[in-house]
Amino acid sequence: MLAGLFFLLSVSGFSQGKQTEIIILHTNDMHSKIDNMAKLAYLADSLRKGHPYVYLVSAGDNFTGNPVVDMVPEKGYPMIDLMNRCGFEVSAMGNHEFDMGQTMLKKRMQQAKFPFISCNMDGSDAVVGQLRPYFFLPAGKDTVAMLGLIQLDDNGLPSAHPSNMKDVKFVNGLSKAREFAWLKKPHTILIALSHLGIDDDIRLADSVPGFDVIIGGHSHTLLNQPRFANGVMIVQAGSNLKYVGKTTLAVADGKVVGRNDEVILVSSLKKEDRGLRALIDMYNDNQEFNKIVGTAEKPLEGEDELGSLMADALTSQLQVDFAFQNRGGIRVSSMAQGAITLKDIYKLDPFNNQVVIFTMKSDEIRSLICYGYQHEKGIDLQVSGMTYRVTDDGKGQCAKVEMSDMSGKPIDPAGEYSVAMSNYMAYTYKFDHKDPGTPSTLTTAEALIRYLGVAGKIDYHGVKRAAIVQ
Repeated sequence: MLAGLFFLLSVSGFSQGKQTEIIILHTNDMHSKIDNMAKLAYLADSLRKGHPYVYLVSAGDNFTGNPVVDMVPEKGYPMIDLMNRCGFEVSAMGNHEFDMGQTMLKKRMQQAKFPFISCNMDGSDAVVGQLRPYFFLPAGKDTVAMLGLIQLDDNGLPSAHPSNMKDVKFVNGLSKAREFAWLKKPHTILIALSHLGIDDDIRLADSVPGFDVIIGGHSHTLLNQPRFANGVMIVQAGSNLKYVGKTTLAVADGKVVGRNDEVILVSSLKKEDRGLRALIDMYNDNQEFNKIVGTAEKPLEGEDELGSLMADALTSQLQVDFAFQNRGGIRVSSMAQGAITLKDIYKLDPFNNQVVIFTMKSDEIRSLICYGYQHEKGIDLQVSGMTYRVTDDGKGQCAKVEMSDMSGKPIDPAGEYSVAMSNYMAYTYKFDHKDPGTPSTLTTAEALIRYLGVAGKIDYHGVKRAAIVQ
């Protein structure tokens, strides 16, 4: 109500000239969740019938999270097909767009009837090719300019496997965006289509003048009311296509005189596009994913239980002392009691990451745990073969790590241990290790499937192996 009131007041306070209404439906971090696409299509088509300027856009991470999209021979195609049919106009490049590899990503981009944009990415020497930094959408005498931005980690790369970004160059998005301030002209509405995350979106608004709106992604933030920073409206619509944002702009004499955003719970929409519903049902009807690989005697809830299961699969199948699973690689929040299917496994672990084995001393293992803790500002790594406690120094830093084996005995500080982790962790986490690591022949998902095949029934209720000491 407050956002709507703000919009009405700001519009009613500007009486000169004829007003143009521009509606931008925005999604972010859909992660291959296709079940609500038919409702999204109906909403977009309904608005287009009554308004001349309605645009559907994505702030990135369209892929990774649903095996019927990500684990088929033509990886990602079902998502592009449905986005085309919904009438998407433009998408930011998200970090998870790279999960399928550049060759497959380029193919999907060629099939898309809309461009992927990013101003801080240079793919001119890479397989994926060069992207447009921005894209224009016409609105009568006015123009909507959308500038794409992709997030970077501490290593200067987006949060994806480095091997999937070979020869792609990235620069800081906040700095690069300043070079495009010239896009803001009379009769031009400037919007950032940002896959930076909410914190950097606020920094972007504070440091780069001229944006009317920042449509955000990456942090999966649900903004029921828009944020305002330095006069810029910042919006974001959660994740997994549970919500769609609807930004409405009133423009008069080439200037934005009213702004409003609301988030719509997609499941609350009563009607859907019947043709798209039939197509979605067809994509979902892949019987291979219904194969049962194990049984959960109790539901698995949260990262402690799910991550412990994933780490146990590595110690079991790789015959190592310890294994670690990073929080970002756990892609569901729970797993139901009962049969566990291949589809459940690939939802939990969609990345197809190979396992790497290191020989590590206890101090090296501590450095790994501390890096994860400080990177995620809390417990990041779930573990198998040990338990550990992190002492926080009160400033979010890892002051001490106490590690014990499963009997409660402290880990030998002079010992050497075999340690398994995904190659994503091995190549992106900064930790001490003299051993460069040895790649195994298994992926993390394959290890999990094999583990369940041996274990049969599992029960991780109440399992918690990592804790914080203040």
